[in-house]
Amino acid sequence: MRPTSAANRLRIAAAVLFLLPPAVMHSETARADVSGSGETPLAVPTFHCLGLYWSPTGGAADKEVAVRYRRQGAATWSEGLPMRYNPIPGTDEDLADYRGSIVHLVPATTYEIQLTLAGTQTTANLTATTWSEAFPVGETVRVSGGDVPLAITASGTPQAWRVYDGRGATIDVGHRHDHCLTIDAAYVIVRGLTLRGAGAAENARRSAIGAIRIEGGHDIVIEDCDVSDWGRLNPATGFGFNMDSAILSHSATLQRLIVQRCKLHHPTFDGSTWYEPKYPTHTMGPQCISLFNTAGNHVLRYNECYSDLEHMYNDTVGGGSNGSFRGSPGHDSDIYGNLVSHCWDDGLEVEGGNRNVRVWDNYISQSMMMIGNAATSIGPLYIWRNVCARSQWQPDHSGGYFLKMGFAGGEHWMTGHQYIFHNTLFRSDEWLPTGGLGGNRIVKHTVSRNNILHVRSPDGRCASEAPQNIDNDFDYDLFNGRVPPDHEAHGVRAEPVYAAGAGFDAASRTGQFQLAPDSPGAGAGQPIPNFSQACTGPAPDMGAHQRGAPPMRFGVAAGQP
Repeated sequence: MRPTSAANRLRIAAAVLFLLPPAVMHSETARADVSGSGETPLAVPTFHCLGLYWSPTGGAADKEVAVRYRRQGAATWSEGLPMRYNPIPGTDEDLADYRGSIVHLVPATTYEIQLTLAGTQTTANLTATTWSEAFPVGETVRVSGGDVPLAITASGTPQAWRVYDGRGATIDVGHRHDHCLTIDAAYVIVRGLTLRGAGAAENARRSAIGAIRIEGGHDIVIEDCDVSDWGRLNPATGFGFNMDSAILSHSATLQRLIVQRCKLHHPTFDGSTWYEPKYPTHTMGPQCISLFNTAGNHVLRYNECYSDLEHMYNDTVGGGSNGSFRGSPGHDSDIYGNLVSHCWDDGLEVEGGNRNVRVWDNYISQSMMMIGNAATSIGPLYIWRNVCARSQWQPDHSGGYFLKMGFAGGEHWMTGHQYIFHNTLFRSDEWLPTGGLGGNRIVKHTVSRNNILHVRSPDGRCASEAPQNIDNDFDYDLFNGRVPPDHEAHGVRAEPVYAAGAGFDAASRTGQFQLAPDSPGAGAGQPIPNFSQACTGPAPDMGAHQRGAPPMRFGVAAGQP
């Protein structure tokens, strides 16, 4: 056994959580009742999800944990996706031998959860409550505009959040200061500010700046803000400084950051591609949101992160460290409902530990790699119901993949499980997607189901065939290119046919990506517990948009009634 067993670490983590007042988590802390010989489980909530952790006695690689859940007091149970045994050597960050998530839950709702170790009488029952979207408000501070940075250092309390109301106000520091706003506080809501001009022109230091820099604290909400014109010119390259961001944090203690309904757009300077004539190196340039090795449990939702071809990003949303047990965005975090575009590397960089990280319902375009997931060291990482279009590595060239896959800092970091469900690589008449699940990069511990993997040509790879691949299960996908031998036994080799009017409408930020009734892949998917919710027939459609469902919505209007 490792010096600190997963079971002991779970007991320690649960004990710490039980000491916190309920409002710290915006919810009631999980409670557990254990029968048999199992250890105490734990649930970590967000608005729509619960991350589950359990280390029962007798756990093993050939024994899954069955998951059932229901609203407290309801008569019937729903089935969750089973959890797989996966302790990670050399770290306490994995927290438990079995990890998994329940998704598509209702905010401010208490759920009963039952866990059962396969082939045994060991069960555990617990209750957990999702976060409420109604924060208890205390003092409201009216923020006026100006040309000097605002520093937020006064905290609220769990029962009375402090609101900084900047609706109608603009802070434009005119590139005389590196930041428009700094935050080092807890239980605060920053609302409605317009921020411009971050990044002092004379500052040539290589450390990144943020229009909003979070220096410390926890339980922070940034909502309805508009941030643009940030960043500095790197005189050595002629492009924007790498990682200069609209929102930036290197705080190792930052927990529960919520960024919602913000517009982050048009940095001051352009980012470089991988193939610049003078600087043929990794892309460099500004980003929208950058989080580095924080304490996790964040939510990034309903934001619009966009620009133009003259003001491109490195990654649109990302951070680091990629080859690590932490990384970005941090454990138990959700990224959903966002509009993401205009970068020369990863639209969404979701890399590092990825312990119960969930990415869904995003529209990603004009990026080289739509989602970067190199590597996932702890997992599980869930990527589902995203729509991707226009993979692009230079202004006039297609390239890149839907998922980056592979490793960062060494193949030994590729130890976490990944689930790829119901995503669509969407073809428009003028632009085809290029690569699927990692090109031919190394892929490990990955399950794919019900995806539309429509690549540029039949010679392209819909899924990696690298000889180092381990423990993958690709099946029930609609694909038109190459896949590894002995995979896709129930997959459909064909190109999708979409219903009339399919595509993304930039004006309304909505999309129609449903298959036509006679299309290959229609009704040919595999039902996935908790993930194929929109399916009303015997089998779901392949792809992100089930027939009969309303239009998909992205950006600031998403998630609204």
